[in-house]
Amino acid sequence: MSTENTHYGAEKIANMLSPSRCKKIFFCGVGGINMSSLAQLALEMGYAVSGSDRTESELTRSLSALGAEIYYGHSAENVEDADAFVYTVAISPDNPEYVRAGEMGIPRISRADFLGYVMTTRKMCIGICGTHGKSTTTAMCHAVFERAGVDPTVMCGSALSGIGSPYRPGKGDHFIFEACEYMDSFLDFNPTAAVILNIEMDHVDYFHSIEQMRESYASFAKITEKNSHGAAIYNADDENAAKALENYKGRKISFGIENDATFRATDISGTGFTVLKDGEFYNKVKLSVFGKHNIYDALAATAAAYYGGISPEDTARGLSEFKGTHRRMEYRGSMKGARLYDDYAHHPTEIRASLSAARAMAGENGRVICVFQSHTYSRTAALLEGFGEALSLADKVLVAPIYAARETDTLGVDQYVLAEKIGNDAEGCPDIKSASEKLSALVGEGDVAVIMGAGNIDSIFSMIELDK
Repeated sequence: MSTENTHYGAEKIANMLSPSRCKKIFFCGVGGINMSSLAQLALEMGYAVSGSDRTESELTRSLSALGAEIYYGHSAENVEDADAFVYTVAISPDNPEYVRAGEMGIPRISRADFLGYVMTTRKMCIGICGTHGKSTTTAMCHAVFERAGVDPTVMCGSALSGIGSPYRPGKGDHFIFEACEYMDSFLDFNPTAAVILNIEMDHVDYFHSIEQMRESYASFAKITEKNSHGAAIYNADDENAAKALENYKGRKISFGIENDATFRATDISGTGFTVLKDGEFYNKVKLSVFGKHNIYDALAATAAAYYGGISPEDTARGLSEFKGTHRRMEYRGSMKGARLYDDYAHHPTEIRASLSAARAMAGENGRVICVFQSHTYSRTAALLEGFGEALSLADKVLVAPIYAARETDTLGVDQYVLAEKIGNDAEGCPDIKSASEKLSALVGEGDVAVIMGAGNIDSIFSMIELDK
């Protein structure tokens, strides 16, 4: 069971965190990619920081080096000297630290609410949301805005290329952030521009219909209406994104390929394309990452850069310098002549996009091999048909056990049910170790292998021997 978001708002949180009341902030789940960024930001704001997580990681070690006090394992005594307690909704309400903070009267603030407060300290806040492509688009914006020299603050759901961290501190006016819709967390944010990449059914343990999802995205965009330079940036080719903005009263900036849009890609050849703004030449872009989905993300970044005052020339240069982001078709090396990629895809649409890109890289003679780990039982059950169809694009799929995350199995789905749905000689594996052994025996010269999923499937890279 998840813990609900708080909805205090920026003014109340500013009072809770005033220097006379708050010296030390505790972050529960501090090793998470988003929470670690907030902990680092709190250190920069002058607070003492402590936090806990289940295991040590590169992110927790980095925070320790910056002066944070990190505990491994969750214990009530960890929070007793804290003045504020920040948590992610992924924790359970019976988490001992969460419970103890409540008993002691320590203000408990959800991650989204805390981040929403931080945003009020910046003039231009660009929030990037959507079912797919959030991290890539945020990382592309990072490349563009940094190239333009405006010193942005960036918070991404994946490690940013060149700095190895999901968080880039900046002193400029621009705050660029990834906005997650799960549990309506993004409704506590304070964007001046809402970038909507796409809207598809997902997070079925919270959202019960596509109508509910559209309403949430509409509410996120509506936040920008209160700002004099507020805007909604959206994918004109995505029907649900367009519908979500039907009653939006602010400035609209669209992007797309198929339909008329403010920013439109034409003359697409491989990873290169021309961008038109309102039908007139804007710039030419050459990406280093494959796939139509990356062109859409680059168009979204182009529209966001235009909103942020970045020139067409700096936008094109920044996008050309973008080399991808962590676990988004990230090249990890070769094995027996096969190229291995690490990918975060965990929704059928994302899987289709990644495997289509892998197919293009493999060419006519190479095979596409996928090791897949589904994320949560509820998503697997609700989208089972879609998973089967998307994964069948690979020549061979090895299916690892489902990553449970916050759930227990009450729906009767597992890796073997999914493998049967995929067909194409897909094979369920009892554990990740078994999948790694089967992969090692299977790959050969010219193959493209994609290790795919949002759980811990990337641990497979510690179990295999790459070519030297």
